[in-house]
Amino acid sequence: MMITITLLVLFSYFLGSVPTGYLIAKRVMHIDIREHGSGNPGAANVYRIVGKWAGVSTFLIDALKGFIPVCLARYFCPDSYWVAIACGVIAILGHMWTIYLKFRGGKGVATSAGVFAALLPIPTAIAFASFVLCVALWGRISIGSICACIVLPTCSYFIGQHPMAVNLMVTAIGALVIYKHIPNIKRLLEQRELKFEDGAKKRKNHENK
Repeated sequence: MMITITLLVLFSYFLGSVPTGYLIAKRVMHIDIREHGSGNPGAANVYRIVGKWAGVSTFLIDALKGFIPVCLARYFCPDSYWVAIACGVIAILGHMWTIYLKFRGGKGVATSAGVFAALLPIPTAIAFASFVLCVALWGRISIGSICACIVLPTCSYFIGQHPMAVNLMVTAIGALVIYKHIPNIKRLLEQRELKFEDGAKKRKNHENK
């Protein structure tokens, strides 16, 4: 059992660490995404700099990086919920601090969404709806992400009967994701935060020249 758990944890970290946005940007535009836009190798920056489908692909693959380890943990260790929680946390941390990019990774939104989709499908669906609503109202991914990080733990506590360990994990990860958004919060306060479509418009104008 210990060998299985060790292998699952290692797999979770190295899968979570795969720098999806960086690899897609390199493949599509031959650029280092960390040197463009916000400098973040996440889906939003990839969308602005590389394109819509590159951004969507980055989000979906990053979400799978969280979803797959949790599902594998629950399959191989069905009697130990702690293993699934640990694998989810490790995958998120791997995304945020990836070994492949000298521990400089993304903010963990998509990978966290994948983890919690496997652990808490209904609260995650509600949090995702709040994310979409905020982005539609204010046009900024960061506001949607921060809102989802508040809604998800709230729903986890009050909707369904989830183990306290899961509720605490959701709260801790939500706080960590918000912490990673401090630069975005500062830009929001200074009214310098890019809207979702800003980069896409600039890219389209550049392509039309």
